[in-house]
Amino acid sequence: MECEGLVRNYFNLGYNYNEIIASLLFNHNVAISKRTLNRKLRDLGLYRRKNHTDELDVACFILQELQSSGCLHGYRWMHLKCIQNGINIDKETVRHLLGVLDPIGLEYRSRRRLRRRLYRGRGPNFIWHLDSYDKLKPFGICINGCVDGYSRKVVWLEAYTTNNNPRVIAGYYMQTVRKEMGCPRVIRSDFGTENNTVRQMQQFLRRNGDDPLASEKSFMQGTSQHNQRIESWWGVLRKHSIQFWLNMFGQVKDQGHFTGDHLDKSLLQFCFMNLIQEELDKVAKEWNAHRISKSRNQCGPFGRPNVMYRTPQVYGTQDFLVPLENDEVEVCEEECTFKSQYPCDRDVFDLCSILMTEEQLPVPQNSEEGLNLYHTLRMHLLRMI
Repeated sequence: MECEGLVRNYFNLGYNYNEIIASLLFNHNVAISKRTLNRKLRDLGLYRRKNHTDELDVACFILQELQSSGCLHGYRWMHLKCIQNGINIDKETVRHLLGVLDPIGLEYRSRRRLRRRLYRGRGPNFIWHLDSYDKLKPFGICINGCVDGYSRKVVWLEAYTTNNNPRVIAGYYMQTVRKEMGCPRVIRSDFGTENNTVRQMQQFLRRNGDDPLASEKSFMQGTSQHNQRIESWWGVLRKHSIQFWLNMFGQVKDQGHFTGDHLDKSLLQFCFMNLIQEELDKVAKEWNAHRISKSRNQCGPFGRPNVMYRTPQVYGTQDFLVPLENDEVEVCEEECTFKSQYPCDRDVFDLCSILMTEEQLPVPQNSEEGLNLYHTLRMHLLRMI
């Protein structure tokens, strides 16, 4: 990608000038001065403090976001969402609009938060925190995620029909290892058996290490209290996404349209799995690009997870990624089960696909359309039973 394209990409992620310059230098070996960056931004027509989007358009965008899990966002997160969707506006305007459009939500988000114990990390890829999230599991949506301990970057965040199959969890791990062509020094998880294959692979990939945390010591297991990074991040995910789906699915259940049986779970997976995965991808992207502010309850570093992860030199540390040979990666990949193209039971998927074709039902693009499709398919299938 040319320099101008990289500048545009980082600008649209919400990076400030110093973060753009550092990312260009350390990630792409492109060195430019702040004056050159200013000129390139001016030539590209990219500004932060002028050419603001019309406030009515901003209000319409925010109002649309409030109809879904966006109702859970504070003004800083909503401002980042505006920036990443091509809307140029300042934080104060977003804060004011949220207060007007969602006063109840603003009051709710103003409540005090709990303090947590302090955490210190050495550098990116020194330790990854792995865990499964079961809040949507009663509805057939099983989530698994991993967070880098130093930068708090979300390494992966996946929704699927299971988070108990060790080979599936290993698939998430190896996809990331393949992407980075390396593994972390250490992985920490809870005592769940679903992490056994990841444990075996991590210890295999670190078998020849000469550091004190090589081989068997490269995988740590403990209680949730000792897996603080990912446990804390689940609170972020619930606040910005999962609570919306819990409310929606809970209402469907309360109305008697979800019994928890195989058919209802498969239908819900068919209608919502892809929508939820798309939202998880967005939440991870937004989190990784947002700025973590300095807090008296936390030790540093502070900044954007993406920047802290990719440019550790700026923060006086190093990348602890352990490089791997392709043969080692391939051996582990052979023992993985990767996500299927089918979001639910294959028979239910085929039957629902036939019904959608016959009834000319569109693929849902949002939660409301997904809910309408769920009710329609459920009605047809119950008549057939």
